[in-house]
Amino acid sequence: MTEEPSMLPRLTLSRQIRDSLVSRIVSGQFRPGERLVETRLAATYGTSQAPVREALRELEVMRLVETQPRRGTFVRPFVHETLRESYVVRAALEETAVRLALLAGTVPVEALRSEVEAMRAAAAEGDGEASARASVSFHRRIVEAARNELLRLSWEGLQIEARTSVTMLATNMDLGDIARDHAALLEAIELGDLETACKHARDHQWHYADLPHDAHGRIRDTAAG
Repeated sequence: MTEEPSMLPRLTLSRQIRDSLVSRIVSGQFRPGERLVETRLAATYGTSQAPVREALRELEVMRLVETQPRRGTFVRPFVHETLRESYVVRAALEETAVRLALLAGTVPVEALRSEVEAMRAAAAEGDGEASARASVSFHRRIVEAARNELLRLSWEGLQIEARTSVTMLATNMDLGDIARDHAALLEAIELGDLETACKHARDHQWHYADLPHDAHGRIRDTAAG
């Protein structure tokens, strides 16, 4: 009988396989263009093909892989570049959303406070998924408060939930820092400090673009982290 020391708990099997594959893709262990074979992955994780297939479907939603008819599933090229580009675009959209919502007086402050509290609770529990959900909800509330349908559709088109999950898995983000960063943005919003709030909204996303310079053209201190 085959030993199964690396068998994963069945209740979260497909999610754990997904997270493992994300880490392997982002780290370069699986190269762009490489085929991901369900049978081989099932053998690697000591499971049937069903949870592997489900995990691959989620990766396709995240645009980390693509399925080609009669050929199989392949790692998409330019994964890192796509993530960087999405955060630069998201920074511009969310800065505009904050500006519009503040000028219109439509910011749902109480709801944003609730999301920050949810992020703090998630940090205390070490629950990355809950933190990601609260973060996405926080930003979606601001985007919706801008009351600009084209802006909202453009923002949703970036597949925010999927990209947030990828980023959190790829960067080992500190959950406490996530809560504090959102609390700082909320404080600027509550104070009605338009330019500070807009700057924070822009810089918050630009940080994750992982470019050699920040949104203001300053060279990043790569030695610091």
